Amino acid sequence: MYHRILVPIDGSSASLRGLDEAIRVARLMGSVLRLVHVVDELKYVTGFEGIASRDLLPLMEEAGEQILQQGRERAEHAGVRTETLLFSSLAGRLCDLVAEQAKAWNADLIVIGTHGRRGVGRALLGSGAEQILRLAPVPVLLVRATLDDKEAGGAALPARVDITA
Repeated sequence: MYHRILVPIDGSSASLRGLDEAIRVARLMGSVLRLVHVVDELKYVTGFEGIASRDLLPLMEEAGEQILQQGRERAEHAGVRTETLLFSSLAGRLCDLVAEQAKAWNADLIVIGTHGRRGVGRALLGSGAEQILRLAPVPVLLVRATLDDKEAGGAALPARVDITA
């Protein structure tokens, strides 16, 4: 039985499909979810760091917190207990952070949404899901994006913005 399910999310439609599957499993088994988001600062390192990177990091962290909050609301709306955790990738690679968190939290399962890239797209972009699968200390459930997700460019709905006066 899976009592603790770790779910890395990045706000993409593929990761949301993974989250939805994790919610279904958690509801069936009475599990708790731990949603993790990694702020990948290394994607934006150009050699010209300075003011721009100091200004960018808080925005990236804020966006990450929003992704986690929306994921938590999605799970809790389905009646699933949920925790969230935000990481900075300067502390390590995504796959290493997920594997370490699975060990530290005693996760029973990792659920990951994947774009299912093949060929050149996979070679150029790599596969975060594949790297996690190779390092995971527990079973991993990969949830593939649908054709509709891929045609939309893998983008999920934009972060909700509350405008109140």
